Amino acid sequence: MGKYILRRFWQSIITVLIVLFVMFMLLRLMPKENYFTRDDYINMTEEDRTAYLRNLGVLDNPLVQFVRFLRGFVTGDLGRSITVYPKTPISEILKEKIPYSLWFGLVSVLLSVILGFLMGIGMANNKDKLGDQLGTMYVVAVRAIPSLVYLFLIQMWITHLFNLPMVFYEDEPASWILPAISLSLSGIAWYAIWLRRFMVDEENKDYIKFAIAKGLPRNYIMKRHVLRNALVPLVQYLPSQILLTIAGSLIIESIYSIPGMGGLLVYAIRQQDNTLVQALVCIYSILGVFGVFLGDILMAIVDPRIKLTSAKIEREVTA
Repeated sequence: MGKYILRRFWQSIITVLIVLFVMFMLLRLMPKENYFTRDDYINMTEEDRTAYLRNLGVLDNPLVQFVRFLRGFVTGDLGRSITVYPKTPISEILKEKIPYSLWFGLVSVLLSVILGFLMGIGMANNKDKLGDQLGTMYVVAVRAIPSLVYLFLIQMWITHLFNLPMVFYEDEPASWILPAISLSLSGIAWYAIWLRRFMVDEENKDYIKFAIAKGLPRNYIMKRHVLRNALVPLVQYLPSQILLTIAGSLIIESIYSIPGMGGLLVYAIRQQDNTLVQALVCIYSILGVFGVFLGDILMAIVDPRIKLTSAKIEREVTA
């Protein structure tokens, strides 16, 4: 197992480097004006602009710039914001933004897991009945309707119906409710539909039919066998879902004016703040790849049928 973990670790590192390299090179194709604030660009002469860009290292060979960026990222030097927070170290900006994304992410993950699992279990236990049909309607609605549409409707209608604030206020806890719930809606649908699917698949297997034929109670079979084995495939995807949710939602934080990382990335792209964009994309890439890596490891730990060899993963066929 140690060899497998080490191999997956290096594969994850290579994946992150490829993503960062592509992102970094694409940003270098952007106009050089993006490295100036509006006032600086207007007030500087052409010679001053060239000297400024050379001092930033933007005129160096792109590969040299990429290596310099990686070295700075490892040491915690993410550069300075250009247009969003002019000349402010990005590390200081993130210290201010991360707590908001972390709080809303943890709450939404908790809601998603609890409600999603309960819904999925209820749908599987009431297959083809009213509860299953209602749950399926919810999942289809969340996944088929563009998120901006139903999130906007929630913000407009629910705020008036329950007299809740439409935007986030740090000193008003009532304004935290809708963003946390909105952030968990897609997660609830995701956990519910996949847990239902895995539970239904388990119910159709021979060992479950044999347990029913032996006269074991249905509740016992569902808890001890069906649910237990249905949770195993979900483990692989849980870490990446949790990490990305905690990192912040691009849409939710923008809609509710939450000063977190998600809204910051959207605003940085609009303002064409290259150094801030590349730092945030780097963080999101690492979280996503690390989530997949952690999921693979957890999958191997919780499922004893998985054997990790130096060449591949083999799943034992149990009789």
